[in-house]
Amino acid sequence: MNGPKLIFIALVLFGALNWWGGREVSLPPGVVASDLPQQTPVSGEREFTRNGYRIRPLARFEVTARVLGTEHYRLDREAQLAPVDLALGWGRMSDTAVLERIRIRQSGRFYFWSTDQFPIPRREIETSSANMHMIPADDQVEAALKGLRKGQVVTVRGYLVEAVASDGWRWRSSMTRNDTGAGACELIWVESVSPT
Repeated sequence: MNGPKLIFIALVLFGALNWWGGREVSLPPGVVASDLPQQTPVSGEREFTRNGYRIRPLARFEVTARVLGTEHYRLDREAQLAPVDLALGWGRMSDTAVLERIRIRQSGRFYFWSTDQFPIPRREIETSSANMHMIPADDQVEAALKGLRKGQVVTVRGYLVEAVASDGWRWRSSMTRNDTGAGACELIWVESVSPT
């Protein structure tokens, strides 16, 4: 077999494996992540560093949720800290019967949803889902985050944080699940990520 054919076969196999590994996880109807995210105040926690940024913990944070979408970033400044954003849903926003009636997408560090007819109240959609920026604590956590698939149920543990650069640039987490729009995303220092 000549070189061009081998390259073509390798590309086809790579594409097939990429598609297979990234396909959505199918779940039956029903709430699969019932608990609210848990947030606990902290005091005197040590700071972290990543790629020259100083990371200050604001609150201990844990969430078990359904992955509504994943987006990988490489080119924006924030990608130096958070290469992955997860759109996550809990409560009825983890129920396939609800999600089948909501269109979800991610772009530009935001999570967008739309629907033709509300399966649950609008405010419940807003307060039971969020786009979260993930700062991996190490390479193993980063690999786990990058391997997550839409539909999976996952537990993320770590801290809500503020990141500060030496030039004065700042990125601060939302501290509530009740906000929407710019500044409403959580910025999480992820110590562990566990698909369930």
